[in-house]
Amino acid sequence: MSKQYKGLSRSYLFVPGDRPDRFVKALATAADTVIIDLEDAVAPDQKDRARAAVAEYPFAERSICLRINGAGTDWYAEDLALCALPGVNAIMLPKVESAQQIEQLVAAIPDDIPVLPFIETAQGYWNMRKIAGAARVQRLVFGVLDFLLDLGLSAAGDELNSVRLQMVIVSRLAGIGPPVDGVSQDIKDEAGLRNDAVRAHRLGFGGKQCIHPSQVAMVNACFTYIEDEVAWARKVVAAVEVAKGAVIALDGKMIDRPVLERARIILDQIKD
Repeated sequence: MSKQYKGLSRSYLFVPGDRPDRFVKALATAADTVIIDLEDAVAPDQKDRARAAVAEYPFAERSICLRINGAGTDWYAEDLALCALPGVNAIMLPKVESAQQIEQLVAAIPDDIPVLPFIETAQGYWNMRKIAGAARVQRLVFGVLDFLLDLGLSAAGDELNSVRLQMVIVSRLAGIGPPVDGVSQDIKDEAGLRNDAVRAHRLGFGGKQCIHPSQVAMVNACFTYIEDEVAWARKVVAAVEVAKGAVIALDGKMIDRPVLERARIILDQIKD
């Protein structure tokens, strides 16, 4: 993670676009970003109803991210009209498979709105470097469930770690924010959620999607530096300053440049 990514969201909470009764509750949570979902969470015969609900709601009071339907779908063009609504500060585009899809989207939305493309298919994964380098892409989002479906896989655990690591590497090369991990389906499995979030954080992801408000606190905690990490970072920086450039060991471990830089990044991230 780099200094320039400070302030990016840790938790992304989905809310179905056709359930305006849930908008208030979602916006009142500690989720860093609330996603109003017009895609998977809304049945085909409810798309018009969802668009109407989004158009009528006063999101300007707290900004939201809008997940529209994918390019090439019957609903894409009408969804684009909502991207300019007050309060919409980011657009999630599902099933992105080419940089051209991003280019077409940014040409149709306000200039200051970033895009978060979903990597959900083998084709999207194959073209991920070009997608990450497209204009206004803020960070990549891993659509785990659709990715499994597209590849005919049944496992969603550590078997996908190589894919996650590749997303982190591509993001770093493109100079965009660290990617966002997929959802944990079992909202009652707190231990499983924690394991998923910790794994993603250790692999270099910067956030995770949530499908229920009860998941937000855990996700925020797992993507926030804990007191022990902050204390370690302060200890490292202080020791290096005292040594004035000399090679030192701290608690039996050599403190070299990468270790010092990691400590400085942690301290930078917790600054106001």
